Amino acid sequence: MVLVFDLDDTLYEEITFVKSGFKAVANYLAPLLNCPAEELFIQLVNRLEAGGRGSIFNDVLQMHGKNSKQLVTKCLAIYRLHPPEISLYPDAIRCLERFRHYPLYLVTDGNKLVQQNKVTALHVPDKVKKVFITHRYGIKNAKPSVYCFELISKLEKTEPAHIVYVGDNPSKDFVGLKPHGFKTIRIMRGNYSHLQPGGAYEADRNIYTLDELTEDFLKNL
Repeated sequence: MVLVFDLDDTLYEEITFVKSGFKAVANYLAPLLNCPAEELFIQLVNRLEAGGRGSIFNDVLQMHGKNSKQLVTKCLAIYRLHPPEISLYPDAIRCLERFRHYPLYLVTDGNKLVQQNKVTALHVPDKVKKVFITHRYGIKNAKPSVYCFELISKLEKTEPAHIVYVGDNPSKDFVGLKPHGFKTIRIMRGNYSHLQPGGAYEADRNIYTLDELTEDFLKNL
């Protein structure tokens, strides 16, 4: 059996990356806005909680009378390129250790540099055979595309029925895989834990912690 994991909200909590990025941006802006970094960080988090991620930097800069396209672009670059202060979920550490003798892979969508920085900070390459950041292969090969999973199938010389994907987002993680025979497991946490799409979009099984993922569980999948 081959185990493939998603990254965000599966192996670590994504909001910790967001807050790490806000901290880096706040430290940069503090002298420019003549405002303590701690206060700017709180403003960024409050704006996130109030209205999502769309225009957070614009809004906070506007509060300080410093909104400009150039400064927003700089904030975005700092956010995306900073070395994040993040760590694996405790159950992810236990799971990766428990299955260390299995072929383990990671498949994740998103900005190539951002995802690589996350992977590096979490020391994921030390724990899996290969990391697939889908955007390296073109956006068309991001989930729900099965492209990277078919690469894993070829690498392992095995059929999709012997490959299990663990992810959290039912809107894209499983719908492309199931028709090809891949096994799917949804972990019910993170930003998408409330979604109940049903049918083709749901995984074969749901779990609430990676501690539920055992050899016996896989045998009965």
